[in-house]
Amino acid sequence: MSSCHLSALFRQGSSMTSSASLHRPAQKEPGEVLACRINGVLHDRSSSIADDIRSQSVYRHDADALPLIRHDAAHILAQAISELFPGTLFATGPATESGFYYDVEPEEPITADDLPRIEARMHEIVARNEPITREIWDRETALSWCHEQGQDYKAEIINALPADAVLTFYRQGDFVDLCRGPHLSSTAQIGHAFRLLETAGAYWKGDQNRPMLQRIYGTAWRNEQELETWEKRREEAIRRDHRRLGREMDLFHFQEEAPGAVFWHPNGWTLFQTLLAYLRKRQRTEGYVEINTPDIMDLSLWKASGHWDKFGENMFTTETEGRTYALKPMNCPGGVQVFRQGLKSYRDLPLRVAEFGKVHRFEPSGALHGLMRVRAFTQDDAHIFCTPEQMESETQTICDLVLSIYRDFGFEDVRIKFSDRPEKRVGSDEIWDRSEAALRHGVEAAGLTYTHNPGEGAFYGPKLEFVLRDAIGRDWQCGTVQVDLNLPGRLDTHYVGADSQKHTPVMLHRALFGSLERFIGILLEHHAGHLPFWLAPVQVVVATITEEANDYAKDLIRNLDAHDIRVLSDLRNEKISYKIREHSLAKIPVMLVIGKKEKENRTVSIREYGNPARPTLKGEEVVKVLATASRDRLLRAFVG
Repeated sequence: MSSCHLSALFRQGSSMTSSASLHRPAQKEPGEVLACRINGVLHDRSSSIADDIRSQSVYRHDADALPLIRHDAAHILAQAISELFPGTLFATGPATESGFYYDVEPEEPITADDLPRIEARMHEIVARNEPITREIWDRETALSWCHEQGQDYKAEIINALPADAVLTFYRQGDFVDLCRGPHLSSTAQIGHAFRLLETAGAYWKGDQNRPMLQRIYGTAWRNEQELETWEKRREEAIRRDHRRLGREMDLFHFQEEAPGAVFWHPNGWTLFQTLLAYLRKRQRTEGYVEINTPDIMDLSLWKASGHWDKFGENMFTTETEGRTYALKPMNCPGGVQVFRQGLKSYRDLPLRVAEFGKVHRFEPSGALHGLMRVRAFTQDDAHIFCTPEQMESETQTICDLVLSIYRDFGFEDVRIKFSDRPEKRVGSDEIWDRSEAALRHGVEAAGLTYTHNPGEGAFYGPKLEFVLRDAIGRDWQCGTVQVDLNLPGRLDTHYVGADSQKHTPVMLHRALFGSLERFIGILLEHHAGHLPFWLAPVQVVVATITEEANDYAKDLIRNLDAHDIRVLSDLRNEKISYKIREHSLAKIPVMLVIGKKEKENRTVSIREYGNPARPTLKGEEVVKVLATASRDRLLRAFVG
């Protein structure tokens, strides 16, 4: 078997038709080749391939180009820092979902004021068009280089690799970096559509007992138009940041004494409880029963379930009376214990068991992010115990429920991802075939489509993921359906089948939102704080213009309260313009303004978010409309 270098093919502009050909899109002029994909894996242009292996070129317009551009941008950032801040130690610098970063340890701190200078040097490096070359070093040479350069973090990375690991370094100009790649061929290929964003602290390897490094964040795109679009979206995302909205709307706060745990304020807790009550009602209608299991259980259960082996480093433990206990990171083992109480028959299945369990998982302090990434959160779990024959119908039922629920919250753009068997897995091929078919057919029976993620399932079963797209185009993975072919067997879970023999049930893990806290953060950002009318913690404020209207206002408030409308009374001796501004900032959906004229006519003047009209209606009619909007879960009351 002979081999050739891809870069040679690119230089020749080869039109080979053998299986080693590079397949270019025919529909448009592809432009310069940046890299290649060989057997599904990205490689440098300089990579060698066998004649009988098919490869596919990666062009600038391809989705694969972005992570390459961003990874190169991280290296160019590091090169710029090495030139401007000699003596800097470098840790790691990966591409991210929307950009890149590099963790560094400079001799003097890099400040926000330094970023424009670093970015300017990056543009210079791009303009130099320096070749990027890949080199393979033996371990002795690599460690010697680390010692000479004082790059202790790189040495630690090398020492953690297996003895037979291939050590690759990339060189551009005078800058050399340990990296597995792949990379582009020159610094010019990334273009100039990048920005440095901010600097933050990050512990080495996320360990608070290790040195604190500086993380320099940036973003990079294929062209200026994409960068401009991203910058506008970023500005809008900042305006919608749930942490800022949480302060403005007086919903919650965090503090150092309880990192990653939420302090809910009255309005925020009302929102949380409203969400919880909604989910309980929807699940009860679908035949779910609700349980509650202990927050803390003996370590032996977590070892038996396999969680200790897989997630032990992310679990919180404590010892008392000579026993070790762990706060639950997941609800599943507790749910199985409830199922195991008493003999179950196939006639009892499917058994749909829901739990709103508080779980705790260790997250590095640098990874915590408002409600989106916490250490303590509430999972809207359900575990469905069923027979193999029931998997498909249960999947269809779940899909119908999930999409209906998302619509109630204003999410219409929902996509489903299907992930099938990975290489390392438990269970026979036969049960995997059956499980995968059940998920696929269940989605199709619900009239839905899905995208396929080959090999991305968990080791214990295939899964579906429900991805929401928000108002500014961001994707949020929320709901899941996960087949579990492992846990019921590990925990000795059985039912008696029609043949009077014991059988292990199929267990479907089902989450609607995943985390209630995170979903509230997503909701706040999706709606920019203007929550659906039925969900808002304060739905209506009654504000008076004059004290003469107070008695009528109190009557109206009592009527609204009797119809389960969450209403706020504002009878203060303040200008009405001040009241309107204050409640607008608090994102209260409906304001009912009452003055002398409204009192005399038993009417109210209505101000509703998103409704340019300012109608005046009879008080009794307003109460009916608002009660209907709340009962029917309308996004807006559409009063008037």
